[in-house]
Amino acid sequence: MAAFGPPFLFVYTLGVIRRNFTAGLGATLLAASRAFAAELITTPSQTEGPFYPVAFPTDSDMDLVQVRGQAARAMGTVLHLQGRVLDAAGKPLNGTTVEIWQCDAQGLYDHPRQPGRERRDAAFQGYGRVVTDAQSTYRFRTLKPVAYPGRTPHIHLKVATADGRRLTSQFYLAGDPMNASDFVYRSIARDPRRLERVEMRLAPAPGIEAGAFAAAMDIVIA
Repeated sequence: MAAFGPPFLFVYTLGVIRRNFTAGLGATLLAASRAFAAELITTPSQTEGPFYPVAFPTDSDMDLVQVRGQAARAMGTVLHLQGRVLDAAGKPLNGTTVEIWQCDAQGLYDHPRQPGRERRDAAFQGYGRVVTDAQSTYRFRTLKPVAYPGRTPHIHLKVATADGRRLTSQFYLAGDPMNASDFVYRSIARDPRRLERVEMRLAPAPGIEAGAFAAAMDIVIA
């Protein structure tokens, strides 16, 4: 041991090395964790399209399937859509306004520019608006989207945060065969991380509503 000094010195030195390594590793993991939190992929911006409402329906709540004052329920398959609104660091953005709008089960929007508008399902609200709660959660009861000429099934959305940030985008059905030919979908199709922000993966929701589907979609805004 003469070449290395007294045994206690070797043990002391090894202890210092271990403490320094542990501290350095902890700092590295903390930095990596912070970097990861700051690198959430944001929901991509997409076109508003031609059918954003020119006048909002009297009933503009979270339930698009049942119009207030009407006994009839909208045609189509019910979809329970919910999620959180977050910033790029993962911070919940409560008090955010979330709007959605879409065509009815026949592919018709409630809009003056919609050909055949007179045939649309009057029992479908077509548009809904909510404000995120204290956990930054939004919820809608709407329809599983359907295709119409020129477009794959989709739901339009707009987000406005309390501090003035804005986002317009669209949600799609993951795996729908029409996605690949849709010009709006194709604009982000090369980036799988961005697609995850706009592709809804539907699951049966018998515990919520018989015959309905559910999807969870977080919206991340820069």
